[in-house]
Amino acid sequence: MKYNAVSSKKTEFVFEKLVNYIAEYKKTPKIKPVFKTNDFALYNDDCLIVLARFPDNYVDMIFADPPYLLSNNGFTCQNGKRVSVNKGNWDSSKGFDEDLNFHDLWIKECKRVLKPEGTIWISGTYHSIYKCGFLLQKNNFHILNDISWFKPNAAPNLSCRFFTASHETVLWARKDKKAKHYFDYSSMKNGDFPEDSIKKPSLQMRSVWSIPTLSKDEKIFGKHPTQKPLALLKRIIKSSTKENDIILDPFNGGGTTGIASKIIGNRKYIGCDLDKQYIDLTIKRYENIAVRSKLK
Repeated sequence: MKYNAVSSKKTEFVFEKLVNYIAEYKKTPKIKPVFKTNDFALYNDDCLIVLARFPDNYVDMIFADPPYLLSNNGFTCQNGKRVSVNKGNWDSSKGFDEDLNFHDLWIKECKRVLKPEGTIWISGTYHSIYKCGFLLQKNNFHILNDISWFKPNAAPNLSCRFFTASHETVLWARKDKKAKHYFDYSSMKNGDFPEDSIKKPSLQMRSVWSIPTLSKDEKIFGKHPTQKPLALLKRIIKSSTKENDIILDPFNGGGTTGIASKIIGNRKYIGCDLDKQYIDLTIKRYENIAVRSKLK
């Protein structure tokens, strides 16, 4: 199922219709991953449909990089060239109310499958992150941090009419305010982060992270238009998960969350994506990591 917003003045109608759809889908045969190993599972389907089959309180951590819904026929700069910001129908806005409803649906379902002490990370720009932050609070998550991911090599602003966008916000929240979440304080304080010019050795990690965008090595099999750098996801996973934890990414994209999980090791990953080409990209990245691990 692809998310197709239903035209209605009442967002409650849209919500009820999609919830009923999911309820009906639960009656169908079990959904199988298109790729599965002992630590990695990929589903080529809508995350709402996949998550509907998972039990309550199932996963330990969620990283979500939902569509920013900014494919509006504008332009940006990429490798010194003017290019369209359009990424596909999946990134097109359906209007404020229906965009808000879309985010509310997946955030609600993520909360259901997350363990009480589990945490969720949501990445976004100003196009989407304020909606997601509002909905985290509306759905009674406990916000722990808002991280500013500074991109020292961000693309320049072509119009020269406003400040150059050089950061994204990453929200970190716990499902249950009274539960005790996991945080690897020692690794974040004393770890080695050579990519980050802001992090000072042996001092507490702060909420501004300087991490460059994708390196060439991360694009050897292709890339997703909103793919995140491995350094970002490795830090997120290391800081908020422990061995044998289950990590979920409802918007798998280029699979960076899963690849970072595989590199760190001893975690289990579940990813969902509507587009088969990005599932295939993730599989290639996974198999490359697996081969390299065997050669060590």
